[in-house]
Amino acid sequence: MKKVLIANRGEIADRIIRTCQRLNIETVVVYSEADANLPYIKKADEAVCIGEPPAQKSYMNQESILKAAKQTGADAVHPGYGFLSENAEFVHAVDSLGLTFIGPDADIVALMGDKIKARETMKQAGVPIVPGSDGAVGLEEAKVVAGTIGYPVMLKASAGGGGIGMQLCCNEEQLVGAFSSNQARARAYFGDSAMFVEKAIENGRHIEVQIFGDSFGNIVHLYERDCSTQRRNQKVIEESPSPFISEKTRKAITDAAVTAAKFVNYKNAGTIEFIMDEEENFYFLEMNTRLQVEHPVTEMQTGIDLVEWQLIVADGKRLPLEQSDIAYAGHSMEFRLYAEDPETFLPSPGRLTAFRFPAVEGVRIDTGYEEGSSVTPFYDPMIAKIIVSGYDRQEVLQKASHLFEKCDIKGIKTNYPLFERLVQSGDFYKGQYTTQLLK
Repeated sequence: MKKVLIANRGEIADRIIRTCQRLNIETVVVYSEADANLPYIKKADEAVCIGEPPAQKSYMNQESILKAAKQTGADAVHPGYGFLSENAEFVHAVDSLGLTFIGPDADIVALMGDKIKARETMKQAGVPIVPGSDGAVGLEEAKVVAGTIGYPVMLKASAGGGGIGMQLCCNEEQLVGAFSSNQARARAYFGDSAMFVEKAIENGRHIEVQIFGDSFGNIVHLYERDCSTQRRNQKVIEESPSPFISEKTRKAITDAAVTAAKFVNYKNAGTIEFIMDEEENFYFLEMNTRLQVEHPVTEMQTGIDLVEWQLIVADGKRLPLEQSDIAYAGHSMEFRLYAEDPETFLPSPGRLTAFRFPAVEGVRIDTGYEEGSSVTPFYDPMIAKIIVSGYDRQEVLQKASHLFEKCDIKGIKTNYPLFERLVQSGDFYKGQYTTQLLK
């Protein structure tokens, strides 16, 4: 592997460039007209404009991206996360050009992208799943299933992701009211209106396990991340290790994740997401067949460069370590910095007239922006990831509190005032929070 095209933007593009440079692999970034002046573009060996600002005309435009790969002589494509990263058609297209897709095989992407099929597969593997419908349901069947398993329930789109197409229903009236609109939203976003119903786990914890597989059948886990701090089913803060689970549960949930990955012969980086109740019973939610936004938490905990591992596995080599060689130390948290109003959560695009963070030991800032950059309204509003590590959770919270007091961000509104409050608030500070912490 000599040249990698990065089919993404922002901080994840910058992140992939860093590892490739360290490994003496050339990089090509693609960019939309809106992103032409972002700093990471100058860091790559080559850069190709692929279209107008709307994602469908640029970062979701398979033809333009693959044309750029051919023109620049790239021999591999890294999809990052979001956009085309879990699009089986795109994986097939990359493969058909004789290029290496840095991720799992297309059939696994397709299987796990269908949440109904993923549930069925995990049930066959013996991994616990949330009680719910056995397949896609219409409204009348959904009412029967919900009445059988008991309210509240989650109405979900089979092809959904990122919280889109997911709605909590506390009674039959809410289920009826939500069904058609949820279907329409799923059809518009994913081209698939199939719905299913699951029991809602009240006061749950969202725990995910990082897994990795190679072409030789080796599967390992890199421990868990607690992603329970969410707003509207979107993650805001992630941490590892989870302050909630016992060592016995940690062993059980990581074993279940490895079982799930082995059952589908998984290759490259992936994440198995679980929902956990107050008694530490856990249930499979979904498998993300890509690198996660929150992967730096695991990197800081284990000292392993996950992008490097992705490149190694995609190049047909074995995983560098066996399970017994993988350990974690200390504590780490990732705070997703969004360009949004911290009170209304409405987007806040504009020019970053100031964008400075104090130098604090154990703090890593991943971003695709710099002072003077413009944050446009065309893409996800995340402008940086603030990863804070320390000896234990208490030290991490102290560092984070100091950091947020000293941040200098002007020109737009961001959610860092929310972080200032959270790191000192009772439930979060004590590690006793659930997915209901932020409404």
